[in-house]
Amino acid sequence: MSFECFDVDISGGIAHVVLGRPQQRNSMIAAFWEELPRIIRDIDDNARARVIVISSTGPHFSSGLDTKALGALAAEPGDPMANRQAGLRFQHTVRAMQETFICLEHCRMPVLAAIQGGCIGGGVDLVTACDMRYATKDAFITIYEINIGMTADVGTFPRIFKLIPEGVARELAYTGRRMTADEAQAVGLVNRVFPDHAGLLDGVMEIAREITAKPPLAIHGCKRMANYARDHSVADSLDYVGVWNASMLQHAEIREAMQANAEQRRGEFAELPPVRPPFHNE
Repeated sequence: MSFECFDVDISGGIAHVVLGRPQQRNSMIAAFWEELPRIIRDIDDNARARVIVISSTGPHFSSGLDTKALGALAAEPGDPMANRQAGLRFQHTVRAMQETFICLEHCRMPVLAAIQGGCIGGGVDLVTACDMRYATKDAFITIYEINIGMTADVGTFPRIFKLIPEGVARELAYTGRRMTADEAQAVGLVNRVFPDHAGLLDGVMEIAREITAKPPLAIHGCKRMANYARDHSVADSLDYVGVWNASMLQHAEIREAMQANAEQRRGEFAELPPVRPPFHNE
């Protein structure tokens, strides 16, 4: 399957999803918003991998939303009815764009972002929806929307305020300044900084391989609990994880993990099952 905005390689339990329009600074054109959720849902629904890595090509990770898309949302001049609909149509478009990144949170396996160069505007929406972020030394992050008279609306605000101190997030949002990779690591937005792009990919793939060696069912549980705990109180989260483990805890997986550790070998774990739509016919 070929895509306009991405290249996808799946091997060794790792799905590597690569933004592949370096000459255009990997701007987010219309095809981007349709292709990314299709790719992620296919990997997740069909259990094609144990972990997903999103990386990019060229000098920048992503320059964000292609500004031509903004013009396409405008109503045709002289059409009063379309003008009345403009607000609602814009809201529908934003919701669809938001769903593109929500799929990263909702998929059952971890998603790792490998950031080189600029991560601008919509790029921040993307990486903040991932489980972990890693960057090159020359990488920078900017909530750029304020510089073009916009309020970021595709996912940055709900997520970044839960990842870094509020004052820092507000400063980035109000000024549109660049946050360097070192600063991003210092405030916890990125896990680790690598000297160059090659080192970044090597390092992130090594972390991905570590994840693939763990029980996929337990990794799914960890991601589900992490997301739930982020959005709920301690009391609710404790109750939820208790109910989850009461129904999902797999003693055979625990025994295999313990035995594999003792024997210093890779465990033989159950894969995530494919997600089947309701009323699926065998």
